[in-house]
Amino acid sequence: MTLKIHREGNVFVSTGLLIFAVFASLCFFYKAIIFYLLTAITLVLLLFVTWFFRKPERACITDENVIFAPADGKVVVCEEVEEDEYLKERRLQISIFMSLLNVHANNYPVGGKIEYCKHHHGKHFIAWYPKASHENERTTIAVNTAKGEIVFRQIAGVLARRIVCYAEKMIGREIEQNQKLGFIRFGSRVDIFIPLDAKVEVKIGQKVKSTQTVLARLS
Repeated sequence: MTLKIHREGNVFVSTGLLIFAVFASLCFFYKAIIFYLLTAITLVLLLFVTWFFRKPERACITDENVIFAPADGKVVVCEEVEEDEYLKERRLQISIFMSLLNVHANNYPVGGKIEYCKHHHGKHFIAWYPKASHENERTTIAVNTAKGEIVFRQIAGVLARRIVCYAEKMIGREIEQNQKLGFIRFGSRVDIFIPLDAKVEVKIGQKVKSTQTVLARLS
């Protein structure tokens, strides 16, 4: 099976390959221990970056009655909160934490019309901390669906220094469920704010897969 790389990783992988090729060439010509060491380190980093930006092939499922996981990772929050940025009302919040080992591509958990998308500069606390949802660098997106409005938020963590969100250029346009939403580099989290009467299908500590795991069912 061919390992596919997400487009956000093309520059990183290409740069890594170039650096590796340079050090490997120096090893061939000079046979110095320092170049062997640098080549080995570069190879390890190249393999890690390639793995981090992997893009696995998955079946695309659509169902307007369910909310799919927008990211791979582990459920770290499942509670009732006040969504105070856009909806200004009580919602159930489900949060997914992505470790360095998870696929970091994000997908739309629902389909519909993008009504809102705003990027906020902020701090870089550990992504699973509760205050990360309000104080970290983040992008909030609202989608109007056949079942009402759903809000979700990409949050940067300690290592993450860039949130890529394709919704910024699509406000007012229709998107499909499980369509590509964006990417968060090197450790992060995604929050989803769903109606209080939704039936939650996951629990804290559960591992989920983007586009595959049902987080909740809408009434």
